[in-house]
Amino acid sequence: MSDKGDPSASPAATAGKFAPNQTLTLAAMLFAVSMTFIDQTIVAIAAPDIIHELGLSASGMQWVVNAYLLALAAFFALGGRLSDIFGHRRIMVIGTLVFAIASALCGAVPKGGGAETWLIAFRAVQGLGAALMFPAALAVVVAVFPVERRGRALALFFGLSGALTCVGPLLGGWLTDWTWRAIFWVNVPVAVIALVLTARARIPRNATREPLDVPGAVLVAVGMGLSVFGLQQASAWGWDSAATWLCIVGGLLVLLVFGALELRTGHPLIRLRVFRDRAFTVDVVVLFFAMIAFVPVFFFASVYAQVSLSASPNQAALFLLYFFIGFAIASQWGGRILDRRGARPALKLGCALGAVGFALWAHRMTDLSMHDQWPYAALAGAGIGFLLAPASTDAVNRAIDASYGEVTGITQTVRYYAASVGLAVFGTVLTHVTTDRVADTLRARGLPDRTAKSTAHSIAEAVTGQGDASGPTGSGPVATATRHAMGAIRLDFAEANRAVFYGMAGALAIAFICSYFHPGTRVTAEPRTPQSPQTPQSPRTPQPPQPPGDDARV
Repeated sequence: MSDKGDPSASPAATAGKFAPNQTLTLAAMLFAVSMTFIDQTIVAIAAPDIIHELGLSASGMQWVVNAYLLALAAFFALGGRLSDIFGHRRIMVIGTLVFAIASALCGAVPKGGGAETWLIAFRAVQGLGAALMFPAALAVVVAVFPVERRGRALALFFGLSGALTCVGPLLGGWLTDWTWRAIFWVNVPVAVIALVLTARARIPRNATREPLDVPGAVLVAVGMGLSVFGLQQASAWGWDSAATWLCIVGGLLVLLVFGALELRTGHPLIRLRVFRDRAFTVDVVVLFFAMIAFVPVFFFASVYAQVSLSASPNQAALFLLYFFIGFAIASQWGGRILDRRGARPALKLGCALGAVGFALWAHRMTDLSMHDQWPYAALAGAGIGFLLAPASTDAVNRAIDASYGEVTGITQTVRYYAASVGLAVFGTVLTHVTTDRVADTLRARGLPDRTAKSTAHSIAEAVTGQGDASGPTGSGPVATATRHAMGAIRLDFAEANRAVFYGMAGALAIAFICSYFHPGTRVTAEPRTPQSPQTPQSPRTPQPPQPPGDDARV
């Protein structure tokens, strides 16, 4: 079959015996993207074993975790555009192969001096594979399901794939008991299943003949990568560091140059005109503030459970399970609300529930009881579940000329950039508040001010980095005072996490305010058929917003 055709092909367009199998298609895409979600959390569980066997430095292990997210943020827009140009199925298959091969090589890292460089490099390649795979997989789902069923299909897609993030800690703990290398190798059979299902699903091979905007791809990768690098290093370099701001501001300036270039390019990497659609812009802004809380909550809740609640890694994973139960259930309801009433009600409800849930969760953290917190964790998860699928689906449905891969690249770039912002800002808050609280505790036990501050900083770096709440060894006065204060230090860390979770509630409150600016229009008709791939497409001009409640294509 030729790779030429309509990128918006639906079952109606491919009727008959060659029509795609929707169930197999959805299953194939879920297996593919599940690897990207699980890898967000699984590596952190195995970190102590990796450091011990390979002799990695603390900063090196941090980059093993961060290189994946950095590559995702830098290349998502490129992955979405490549999907539109070369075909959603083709890029999804390529991304899956890249991800699986990089995973196998991560697990095969040799011991020795080059282990750190090897592991960081192939973690970045994993991120590149995910950046190719994810927007293409989502575009496949969008193209195969008709618009009247798309909301429920994408709710299932986002709900199940997002909920799989909680599998990371559980799977990581079990596999690490055998060997930490298995946390990477497990991706290989999952990728094989995804590729087999893809082959059997009869997914149409859609592509266009537009040229690739190479300068735009380079600029957005540099801009995203440099700014995310600065944000991730802020906790290590400090917010008062010139290097931190040089990276952040430099990256943002590169992104401004990228935006100016895209407005003057005939075939841009990202058609910024899509932001003229107010509904699309609100969807993206809501996703930005929601993701500031959604991705970081995995890390901060897990470390809080291990330090303040003295939970094991597997118990910490069960703690996160409460959040994901609420998330998974609400994501299905959010999809139904989108199909029946549009995105605006789901966004408002989700943001409100999320803000309240995170605030109540934060309020109960100093009780140091997992049992008392689960209703609020579930409520916070439900809030994210209500808004995530509707905001993502509504944004994708508003793709002009059915450029689904391109629009998915925009939304996912925003999501991972927001996650980086949340991790950097909340990580700095956690370290700062923990240091201040622990210093006060140690001073109250007789340590001099300078010694108390130095010890508190070391403790804060240890617990915020690895979730290690074990007391210090030694018989000196500092070690003795610290061991005797470990109960109070656990409470200090809980108070620091409370500040972080109040910040997450604040991000959802801002998203709630932004949701009111959504025009309330609904997407209930298939987009117009784009021009033939052989003919250059004319500039795409969005239609003016329709009054709230109208069933119109915007």
